[in-house]
Amino acid sequence: MKILRIPFLAIILLISANCQPKNSKAEKTVAQETSSVPVKVMLSSEDLQEYETAYFASGCFWCVEAIFESVKGVKEVHSGYSGGKEKNPTYEEVAYGRTGHAEAVEVFYDPKVISFTQLVQVFFGSHDPTSLNRQGPDRGAQYRSVAFYKNAEEQKIIQDYISLLETKKLYNRPIVTQVALFEVFYKAEEYHQDFERKNPYNSYIRNVSIPRLNRFKENFQSYLKEDSH
Repeated sequence: MKILRIPFLAIILLISANCQPKNSKAEKTVAQETSSVPVKVMLSSEDLQEYETAYFASGCFWCVEAIFESVKGVKEVHSGYSGGKEKNPTYEEVAYGRTGHAEAVEVFYDPKVISFTQLVQVFFGSHDPTSLNRQGPDRGAQYRSVAFYKNAEEQKIIQDYISLLETKKLYNRPIVTQVALFEVFYKAEEYHQDFERKNPYNSYIRNVSIPRLNRFKENFQSYLKEDSH
C-alpha cells in the first residue's frame, strides 16, 4: 500500500526557505529537482468535452495515469475512484479497502488518433491481468483489474480482446480482469493528479511506477507520443 507523507521535495523547499543561507548546496539541489519536472499544458473542462472518455483500473493510479499520459491521442488523464457504490470516497477510505471502489483513471482521448480498441491494448499490455486484487506491491480489491465499458460496442471490444489473449495463451494463469459497466467516476484529490510527473524523486515512483512505465514503453513504442520516447 502506498503511504502518503509530505513530499520530500516540499520538505526540502520549506527547510531551504527558512533555515538555509542563499546559494547553499541544499538550494541548488532543490533548484535542479524542480527544473527537472516537465511543464504540462493544462486543458479546461470545456476543452476536454471535445474528446471521448475511457475508464480503466489496474493497480496504483499514479502508475496507470502516467502510462496513458504517454500514449499518442490521449489528451488528459485523471486519477480517481470507480467501481463501487459509496459516494464521494476519499483516498484514505479507498486505500484501506473501506469502499467497493478501485483506484481508476479517466482517459480523455481523440478517436481520430487512437481508438478504444488500442486503449484496451494499452490497458492489458501495461499490467498483469491474471493477478487477483494485486499489482506489484499493492494488494487489495482497490487495486483490482477492471476494464469499464459505457456501451455494448465497448463491452464487445473488451471481451473479444480477452478472448484473443486467451486463445493465444499468452498467460500461464486465467485472466481475472473484471469487465464492468461504467457508472460513475470520482476524481481523486488534487495532490494525486500527475503525481508521477510532479514527484519524480518519490521512492514509490522511482522503484515501482517508473520501472512499470518503462516496461510499457519498450513494448508499445509505436503508441507513444513524440516526447514520451
